[in-house]
Amino acid sequence: MSSLFSPLTIRSLTLRNRVVVSPMCQYSAKDGFANDWHLVHLGAMAVGGAALVFVEATGVSPEGRITPGCLGIWHDEHINMLKRIAVFIEQQGAIPGIQLAHAGRKASHDLPWKGAAQLKEEEGGWTTVAPSAIAFSEGELPPIALDNAGILKVVEDFSKATQRALDAGFKIVEIHAAHGYLLNEFLSPLSNQRTDEYGGSFDNRIRLLLKVIEAVQKVWPKSLPLFVRISATDWVEGGWTINDSVKLGTILKEKGVDLIDCSSGGNDASARIPLQPGYQVRFAEAVRETGIMTGAVGLITEAKQAESIIREGKADLVFLAREMLRNPHFAYYAANELDAEHLWPNQYLRARFKK
Repeated sequence: MSSLFSPLTIRSLTLRNRVVVSPMCQYSAKDGFANDWHLVHLGAMAVGGAALVFVEATGVSPEGRITPGCLGIWHDEHINMLKRIAVFIEQQGAIPGIQLAHAGRKASHDLPWKGAAQLKEEEGGWTTVAPSAIAFSEGELPPIALDNAGILKVVEDFSKATQRALDAGFKIVEIHAAHGYLLNEFLSPLSNQRTDEYGGSFDNRIRLLLKVIEAVQKVWPKSLPLFVRISATDWVEGGWTINDSVKLGTILKEKGVDLIDCSSGGNDASARIPLQPGYQVRFAEAVRETGIMTGAVGLITEAKQAESIIREGKADLVFLAREMLRNPHFAYYAANELDAEHLWPNQYLRARFKK
């Protein structure tokens, strides 16, 4: 029996397998609004057999977007199209999830295919915020260090975004605290040089994340799962480490978080990351030892590779990104290779693999 195609129950939800479509920015929104591109892109993943399909990093505020093309959920008007997407995903037997995000100092950048440079105000950019007034990379304008009022606004923005996500019909929320975005910036001593209650010690640096989690949990039903994505290491000496992540994992489990999605890097432009297939799986395995469920992500591209991660207890879910872009029907091919039972949509039955 395939481990990758075994079900997993988290709170009131049962995932049909362990294949997850990772949040992937499409940079195709206008004023934060989802459109037909997002419906077709995400719908294809749901039709393709994944158990859980995540909408990309979705800005909880206009200034929280990475680019002007990123999705947003700061207006009630954003709900309608997001709801259409969530409903379609669920109709295909998958679970709709959304990643709530604030880009912090890495906001206000141009689209990747236009060079991804930081945008000036006259170019349609905006002022960025962070724990400390430290630019991400040389030549960029430094962000404004958040004051207490700004921090309270961030917490409130996540809370309101959670309610909108619930109204839109999403069944899983993931808080984005990775890849050098705002919550990750507070976690890491490389980007957080504050001297108040939000800086310095480990407990102070995780304070904002815990406040956001608490605010989200006041809105999000206890029957529905809550995930957190982290960068398990900065890959830079003096930065956030896997030991910090394990310590955080214990705390988040106690706080009622269901799963930690273990990515890495993104918070320091000088980081040198040793990319290779499954290079982040060991982080998911280490954090999972705290007793919290984990998701593995990062250059996972093959069925047997994904199967071994689940079978060997290194993670509970496998998040796929680029491979899903290449092959939205990854789950069908994987099930065939692993000789696992997997339901096809009636419309696709004629294309089933012959045994």
